[in-house]
Amino acid sequence: MLQIDDTIVSLDVIEKRFLCHLPACRGECCVEGESGAPLEEEEIALLEEALPVVWDDLSDASKEVIKQQGVSYVDEDGDFVTSIVNGCECVFTCFDESGACKCAIEKAYKAGKIDFYKPISCHLYPIRLEKYRNFTAVNYHKWSICHAAWELGKKTGMPVYRFLKEPLIRRFGKEWYDQLETAAEELLKSDELLSDK
Repeated sequence: MLQIDDTIVSLDVIEKRFLCHLPACRGECCVEGESGAPLEEEEIALLEEALPVVWDDLSDASKEVIKQQGVSYVDEDGDFVTSIVNGCECVFTCFDESGACKCAIEKAYKAGKIDFYKPISCHLYPIRLEKYRNFTAVNYHKWSICHAAWELGKKTGMPVYRFLKEPLIRRFGKEWYDQLETAAEELLKSDELLSDK
């Protein structure tokens, strides 16, 4: 584990390799799972503000769920999560011409229609954050549907923290990320020294 400010970072974030391979997984992380994407409480209002902009990109089933319960709900663990369709699919999913799953919120952001990129938990995946009284744990989450991302990450040598540079800076700031990068480089050097012995 590595401590940076009030966070405890799992070494997996530095040591594991990961690079999303959308042509292989087709966005399965948005349509699989037992509950919606974790939300910060303030993100609920941002999703509600974005709703009129993304409405036409949503499926009829998603629209019906949103009409009945809104953009979010509280799951079994007591956490705010995005509403889901059929017990698994995020209501904000949309599909491109190839049938790959995309995020309607991210699509609107990239088109310059809204200022909210998407929920930070989605942007940070495969990192998951867990808040404790005195610190936030920054952990790597391994999910079998991301097998193609593990393989591509190994092939390209892309560590999790570099793949997620943008969302990590978005969540923790540039200074925090610079500390993480420095620590990762030092760890790599020490591993190289140990492997030479």
